[in-house]
Amino acid sequence: MNEQADIRGSYWLHTAPPGAPAPPPEGPLSVDTAVVGAGVAGLSTAWELARRGRSVAVLEAHRIAAGVTGHTTAKLTAQHTLVYDRLRRTRGPEAARLYARSQTDAVRHAAETVEELGVDCEWEDAAALTYAEDPARTAQLEAEAEAAREAGLPAEYVTETDLPFPVAGAVRVDGQAQFHPRKYLLALAEDIRRLGGTLHEHTRVTALHEGRPCELTVESPASATTVTAHSVVVATHYPAFDRALLFTRLSPRRELVLTAPLDAARAPRDMYITQEQNTRSVRTAPLPDGRRLLIVTGEHFTPGTGADVEERFARLAGWATERFGSLEFTHRWATQDNDSTDSVPLVGPFHPGSRHVYVATGFGGWGMSTGIMAGRLLSEQITGRACPWSDLYDPRRVTSVVREGAAFLKHQADVARHFVGDRLPAAAGPSVDEIAPGDGAVVKVGGERRAVHRDEAGQLHALSARCTHLGCLVAFNRAERAWECPCHGSRFGVDGRVIQGPAQEPLEHRDL
Repeated sequence: MNEQADIRGSYWLHTAPPGAPAPPPEGPLSVDTAVVGAGVAGLSTAWELARRGRSVAVLEAHRIAAGVTGHTTAKLTAQHTLVYDRLRRTRGPEAARLYARSQTDAVRHAAETVEELGVDCEWEDAAALTYAEDPARTAQLEAEAEAAREAGLPAEYVTETDLPFPVAGAVRVDGQAQFHPRKYLLALAEDIRRLGGTLHEHTRVTALHEGRPCELTVESPASATTVTAHSVVVATHYPAFDRALLFTRLSPRRELVLTAPLDAARAPRDMYITQEQNTRSVRTAPLPDGRRLLIVTGEHFTPGTGADVEERFARLAGWATERFGSLEFTHRWATQDNDSTDSVPLVGPFHPGSRHVYVATGFGGWGMSTGIMAGRLLSEQITGRACPWSDLYDPRRVTSVVREGAAFLKHQADVARHFVGDRLPAAAGPSVDEIAPGDGAVVKVGGERRAVHRDEAGQLHALSARCTHLGCLVAFNRAERAWECPCHGSRFGVDGRVIQGPAQEPLEHRDL
């Protein structure tokens, strides 16, 4: 991809104001419910509870709606690639119907919320399509269309789309939507405040003690304090605390995003995704000058595996220009998702012994509808109301070899390879002198592996190379200037600070 001086990060963060200040708690705090994480799941849960008269506090380690949610592609749909045929085969037709009902309810509820709060979030109705260019995949798409119809979606198999290139076939579901996620969530945050709730940024939860009430230890740059709550929701994307060992059932993946303006006349209006070519997702968004912003996503990879991210950006850019013509890319970023081993998110009681702690994770790339669904589901559970799809998403559900076997074993084999291999004597690797400006590498210094980054000025910065979660070795992502763990997706800045969990502690500084 040609370098462009003005290329920016997330379009959603660039085009939405930061919102009202949300300072850390000044002292001990007591509420009905503490929500850890201010993404779509956390804010949706807090808003639903605040509407029901519950006192809530949202605790965010970084900025509101600026983490995974701030880097989404913002498709709001119940059509999740090929999930319905898989669910029908592994968990039965009723599970597929409940999945469709719950996700459709989330899309409808979001539309009602936009209307109720008068949110200017660039809401647009659109169809969602899963397509294939390879004719060999059409039977798979036809089976998915049939399963989605059986589950209750208005799905049909089609061969014509408004993409500027031919497809062999596609599953089309009308009545879905796309929007500006950060504008939507900042409106929720403002309404949470209006309803008496509090939001706290730069507030990292470092300990959780379950009980009646639960007690959270929180730290901010200035101080540390406690928050007590009758119930706690862990909505940190990857669970900040993992007493149910959910990391054995979650595999992280990272995907790249590029944007470029298009003339409205040649911009597709519907939302598209294919599993071909290492995933390709396409949608557009309105621009103030009347053009449309093309948003292309793909090139998924496991963080921390040493993937050449710049090369992947170039491949994604080449794919986009080949299909849409000459493009001037204005924004690029990456997003991270967690896939559950049975393709169904984990939303509900945190572990078998939980009475007052809940979790929402494993959204599999469909965080907008699933995060809103999670807010609805968890608010029902916390307030003691029944929800028809509680069992479907229950994190305590009993798994089976048929349902999760292959995915579970592959994930565990990948983790074990790093977990064990990273503790064996290392072969000779790069030397510190070989690290170019802007790059980084794990090197052996005095018998210890160290993560060494050379900044653009030539200054070296050395850290422990072992992730503070479970001790796997990190690898450097040059394109994003970050250290990443291949086992469970933790990410760290070049200064060692935690960018993304499950790690809670920073990488320790080392001397060279």
